[in-house]
Amino acid sequence: MKVAVVGTGYVGLVTGTCFAEMGNDVTCVDIDEAKVKKMEAGVVPIYEPHLEGLFARNIKEGRLKFTTSLSDGIKGAQVIFLALPTPPNGNGAADLSYVLDVSDKLGPLLEDYVVVVDKSTVPVGTAERVAAQIKKGSKVPFDVVSNPEFLREGFAVDDFMRPDRIVVGTDSKQARKVMEELYAPFMRDGSSLIFMDERSAEMTKYTANTFLAMKISFMNEIANMCEQLGADVELVREGIGTDERIGKRFLLAGIGYGGSCFPKDVQALEHTAQELGYDFKIIRAVREVNARQKQTIVNKVLAYYGGDVKGKRFALWGLAFKPDTDDIREAPAIDIIKGLVVAGASIVAYDPEAIANVKKHHGDLPNLTFGDDEYEILEDADALIVATEWDAFRTPDLGKLKKMLKAPIIFDGRNLYKPELLEKAGFYYSSVGRKVVRGEQG
Repeated sequence: MKVAVVGTGYVGLVTGTCFAEMGNDVTCVDIDEAKVKKMEAGVVPIYEPHLEGLFARNIKEGRLKFTTSLSDGIKGAQVIFLALPTPPNGNGAADLSYVLDVSDKLGPLLEDYVVVVDKSTVPVGTAERVAAQIKKGSKVPFDVVSNPEFLREGFAVDDFMRPDRIVVGTDSKQARKVMEELYAPFMRDGSSLIFMDERSAEMTKYTANTFLAMKISFMNEIANMCEQLGADVELVREGIGTDERIGKRFLLAGIGYGGSCFPKDVQALEHTAQELGYDFKIIRAVREVNARQKQTIVNKVLAYYGGDVKGKRFALWGLAFKPDTDDIREAPAIDIIKGLVVAGASIVAYDPEAIANVKKHHGDLPNLTFGDDEYEILEDADALIVATEWDAFRTPDLGKLKKMLKAPIIFDGRNLYKPELLEKAGFYYSSVGRKVVRGEQG
C-alpha cells in the first residue's frame, strides 16, 4: 500500500518507518529542509531504541522516502497520516493550527479517493473539522479517520509492531476496509483492532493518558503520606499491584510525570471540560499534584541544608523525562535545576542521550554545566540527585561515589536504591515515600 505521513516528529517517524518495515511504500513529508536532507542521508533525528536499524534498512530498500513537498509526498497515496504537533496554547487547549493548515492544503491536491488519518492527539470533534477543511478544496471523495497512537517513548517501535490494541474511529465502510488491510500484518499476534466512531476514538486517547497520569499522581500522594507515617511506598505498591483490578503498571512513586503526552493531554481534556461547563475535579487535582511533586526534591534539598544552598554544587543524574529517550519536554529534572539555581546552587548534569536537547532548549540557564559520564560530575559535588531512572544508574559503584562526593549524600527521585544498602554503605539517602536513612551522616 502507498502511504504518506505528514510530519516527521516522534510519532510520524516511528509510524512511517514501521509501515515501511511491513512492505508499504511510505513517503514522509516535513517542511524542515535541513531535517529532510539528514533523514535522506540516514540520520535519525530522534533517539528511540530499535528505530535506527529499521530506518536505515527501509531507506536502503527504497520503501521509505522523504520530501518537503506536500503534493509530491501524497501523490498516489491511498492513506495519508497527519502526525503533526498539537501543542497546548495559553489556556491549555490543543493548538490545531498545524493540523488544520495542512488539511486546508490537502483538498486541492487530492486526485482520487483517499483515507486521511488523524494520528495526532486531537480534541473530540477534530475529525469533523479536518473533513470540513479538506472538503472546501477537494473535488474527489475522501474519508477522515481518527487513529490515535499509544506509543511509549523508549518502547515505541515495539508498541507499533506488536500493539495490544489499535483504535480506529470511522463510520465509513470503505475507510474501514482500507484500515483493516493496512493494519492486517500487525494483527498476527492476536492484537485487537477496535472500530468505533470518530469522536469516541478521539476521546479514547485522552481518557487513556489522563487515567495513567491519575495513577501516577495518586501513587505520589500515597508516597508523600508514607514518608510522614513511616510506611514504605514500594511495599504498598507491591501489595496493591498484585490486585488484578488495579494492575502493576504506572504505580511507581517518583518526582512526577513529564514528556510530550501526559501534561499536554491532561490540560487539553481539562480545557474541554471547562468549555462544557463541567467541573472535572479529579483531572484538576492530577495536574496540581504533578506540579507539586516536581518540587519535592528541591524542597528536600533545601530542608537538608537549612534553606541555604548558596555556593553548593549538585551532581544530577538524568535529564530526560524518562529513560531510553532524549525527550526533555516537561521533564522533572528541568524543574529541579531551575529550583536549585534560583536558590543559589550550581548544577553539573549527565544524561546518556538528552544533554544536547537541554543545551538547545535551556542553554541560557545559569550555573548549569554538563559532564561526559555519570562519575565525572561527582567530583567536588556536595550531593548527588537522581532524576531519571536510566539502567546505567541502577548499580553504581558506591565506594567510588563516596570517595568522589564531598559528602555521601543522595537525593533519589526514582527510588533506584535500597535504603538499607545505602545506610550500610554510610550514605545519607532520601528517596520518595520511604524512610530517610542517615548512615554516618547522623
